Amino acid sequence: MELWPGVWTVLLLLLLLLLLLLPALWFCSPSAKYFFKMAFYNGWILFLAVLAIPVCAVRGRNVENMKILRLMLLHIKYLYGIRVEVRGAHHFPPSQPYVVVSNHQSSLDLLGMMEVLPGRCVPIAKRELLWAGSAGLACWLAGVIFIDRKRTGDAISVMSEVAQTLLTQDVRVWVFPEGTRNHNGSMLPFKRGAFHLAVQAQVPIVPIVMSSYQDFYCKKERRFTSGRCQVRVLPPVPTEGLTPDDVPALADRVRHSMLTVFREISTDGRGSGDYLKKSGGVGEARL
Repeated sequence: MELWPGVWTVLLLLLLLLLLLLPALWFCSPSAKYFFKMAFYNGWILFLAVLAIPVCAVRGRNVENMKILRLMLLHIKYLYGIRVEVRGAHHFPPSQPYVVVSNHQSSLDLLGMMEVLPGRCVPIAKRELLWAGSAGLACWLAGVIFIDRKRTGDAISVMSEVAQTLLTQDVRVWVFPEGTRNHNGSMLPFKRGAFHLAVQAQVPIVPIVMSSYQDFYCKKERRFTSGRCQVRVLPPVPTEGLTPDDVPALADRVRHSMLTVFREISTDGRGSGDYLKKSGGVGEARL
């Protein structure tokens, strides 16, 4: 029984030491600051999802719930001192379904997406996100479309259903055609699912390019500071009259136009241009 006061004293001292150590790590270690910021970023999103779930549950699974998620997430850029500039928003078709394709750099893409997300637009995400706790449930309630990329047959079936949904329910979808996050300062070759979807539904493709984050974020260097990101909406690419045989050329053409804009807007920021040169991002596109 006499040991308990001593144990609590030790725990209290350890807690005080930790509270003193955290500010020291924050100011002295960029790597520690990076991990703190990323932990808070992910934890805050999970917390906001908990708040959003009961509100979204009133409607059930509905694409209109995406407005609630967007409203709750828009402020995050201010917490991190990230200025998001949107250009070309007038290129969104005003009253028809379409497929958005965007480059994919990190989980921070969420900030640019929420800044420019059009009405009745939902992302297509990997099925693993569905099991990401409160975030997965909130995404499901907001109508996010989940596909199992490991099962090609299931993915094709889902995409066929999405094509019908685009036309019958006036829905837009957001796809990252690289298929995975890319930190090398360029763009990976595009997977063709989004382009098959657009051709099957005969709806336009709206390319969106987010500038390189290297000005303020680098996972390899464990660096996460404040900075600027530009989001550029490009003119829609029509697909009327195209067939599945036209998809490879269509995907290559869209990727080339996006990569050209990516180089242009990424060299406008502080330091991003130097990084692109080092990484080879200003070289020839890999098609």
